[in-house]
Order: sequence, then structure tokens, then C-alpha cells
Amino acid sequence: MALLEVEDVLVRFGGVTAVNRASFTAESGRITGLIGPNGAGKTTCFNVITGLQKPTQGRVRYRDRDITRWPVHRRAGHGIGRTFQRLEAFGSLSVRDNVRVAREIHGGPLAWIRPAGRWGGRSLLEVEVLLDRVGISDYADERADSIPTGAARLLELARALACDPKLLLLDEPSSGLDETETDSFGALLSDLADEGAAILMVEHDMDLVMGVCDEIHVLDFGEIIASGAPADIRADSSVQRAYLGYSPDDADDAHGAASDHTSEMEAVIP
Repeated sequence: MALLEVEDVLVRFGGVTAVNRASFTAESGRITGLIGPNGAGKTTCFNVITGLQKPTQGRVRYRDRDITRWPVHRRAGHGIGRTFQRLEAFGSLSVRDNVRVAREIHGGPLAWIRPAGRWGGRSLLEVEVLLDRVGISDYADERADSIPTGAARLLELARALACDPKLLLLDEPSSGLDETETDSFGALLSDLADEGAAILMVEHDMDLVMGVCDEIHVLDFGEIIASGAPADIRADSSVQRAYLGYSPDDADDAHGAASDHTSEMEAVIP
């Protein structure tokens, strides 16, 4: 049984269908990618899963329970954590205090960090460990609104991890990271999955997606058009059409025209 099951979800805004009967899963110990062109409905799916958006139809199951009508705070309390495409840190607080707020709201200890004395000492220790784990200890005393975008992305991840999530939803988490930071970030995600977390990631960096994901679901105009292992997604003609408007199965003249886009193809689907 998958940890998360999105079943036949439909989201309409007036006459616009943002998500069209999408169904997909995310499993513990695995990294699942949710990819697609801009406007495909990826963030809307995240909003449905986390309770920020009510679906017009369909349901969300988590740990074999129907949570479709659960409020946001209840989902968070049961182990669903999230980062946002738009940075949401408390800008006037230090990086350390941003993470500390999340720890103290969560309340319980992090299972993977050895307790250290009384609650106050343990909380501070856990914050320092989290900052070190995501690689932003050097920014601990800086105001959150003064750090580089890449570091702010990692701060968002640290705050999400501070709530000890069983399901972690990441919305474009590598945006602002350089190549070296992205490689380290991918290794961190793999470690988190090895420790049992279910990770669902929306991401446009296809090198990262293809390198770390166990399974990928592709959205286009709100519909799931392909699901499978990275190699299968890379070779899928419907995915190639969604990104480039071209498939190898098309006519020879289309193939010739597509040859002009080789570098773009490599950038999008390596």
C-alpha cells in the first residue's frame, strides 16, 4: 500500500480545468517526480494534497486514510511536510530561528537525533543538526531575507524536516542552487528516502529528476500522460511532445525540424 494515493482528482476554477482526473502515488523510501510544462497543474496537485485547495472531485488517501477533507494543520500534524515554489521564510528572523520556530511548533523530538538533556537543549541541538544536514550552518545567524536564493531553498527544506515528515513535498527545490549544490541536494534526498521518507518532488531540473527519482509522473494540461521509471519517461513519445511539440514517431519532416532543437532536448530530457 502506497503512503500517498491521489485518486481521480479533478480541480476546476470556473471554466478552467487545472487538474483533470489525475491519479498517482508516492511510496515510503522512494523519490517520486511530478513533472510537466509550466501551467500543467503540478502545484495545484500539491495544494490538493496539503489541503490548500479543495478538489472538485476525487480524493486523497494518506496512510490508508481518506484525508480529502482534513484541514492543513491536521495533515501537517500527521507527517505531511512541504516547501513552496515561492520562498516563504520569516525574513526578519535569523536562519536558525526560522528552523527553531518549526521545531517548537512540531513539539515532538526528531526520531533520528539522539536526545540531549532537557527539552530546550534538545530543541537547540536538533536545529543545529538540521542546519548542518542541509548545508546552511554558515548562514545560521544571518537574517533569512539576506541570504542567497539557493540557501533560502535549503532553509525551506530544513524547516520542513523540522516537523519530522513522513511525506515530504518539494516544489522546485533546486531553483537557485548551483551545480555543486544541486549534486549535494540530490544526495541528501537519496539519504532521506533511504531513511524511510516518501518524497514527492516537482522539479524542472531534469538532470536531478532523472538522477534521483525512482518513479516519475508527467502532467500535461492537468492530465497524467505518462508514469514510470526515468528511462521509460525519457523515451516516451508523449512526454517528448509535451515538452518540445515533437516525437520520434512523427513524420520525417517533423524529425528534420526537430534536429534544430537538439540542445534544447538535451537540456529538458537528458
